[in-house]
This record gives sequence, structure tokens and C-alpha cells, in this order.
Amino acid sequence: MTTEHKHENYYVPEQSAWPIIGAIGLFLIAFGAGSYVSELKTEGGSGGYILLAGIAVIIFMIFGWFRTVIAESMAGLYSKQMDRSFRQGMSWFIFSEVMFFAAFFGALFYARIIAIPWLGGASNN
Repeated sequence: MTTEHKHENYYVPEQSAWPIIGAIGLFLIAFGAGSYVSELKTEGGSGGYILLAGIAVIIFMIFGWFRTVIAESMAGLYSKQMDRSFRQGMSWFIFSEVMFFAAFFGALFYARIIAIPWLGGASNN
């Protein structure tokens, strides 16, 4: 008895320009926000327009990237293994965020409850 197993192909997406477009949009947002804040006391300036351009680039990037991913999914390029990879990647991302905030609030708790009273002379003979 021979049993043939059909192996699924693991789809590797082609290189995309969307991360670079997103980085440009974030740069424009940061530069525009900084310029806008520094120009608040003066009349005019282009900081607000650069900020809005950065937000527009980010919105364009989100719609374009989602359009690409949805087109790949609708074309049947993703397998069950790819779906598991997406789910596992998102699970690890959420876990890392939870651990980051746990460490952040642990440090805050330590500073407020333990370190500051100790620096102020609490429990010192």
C-alpha cells in the first residue's frame, strides 16, 4: 500500500515597497508634528501641511498593503501552514506587548512603592 501525501506549498510573498512607504509616512508625521509645534507661536509655516501629508501617506500605505494581502489571500496563495504562521506570529506579538507592559508597570510599582520611600529614609534607623 502506498499512500501519497500532497504537500502544501509555502508561499513566500514577493518584496514589497509598502514598509518603505510607511517609513516615509512616519518620518513626515514626526517632522511635520515637530515643525507644527515649533511654529505655533508664529504665523504660517508648513508643519501642519507636512503632518497632514504624512497622515495621508500612512493611510495610503495601509489601504495598499491590505489590498495586496487580500488579493494574495483571494488568489488562494495562502495555505493552512501560512494561516498557522500568521496566527502564531500575532500570538507572539500580543504576548510580547503584555510582557512589555507588565515589566513597565512592575518598574513603576517598584519605583513608587519600594524605591522612593527607601530613598526618603523609610525603614532607616
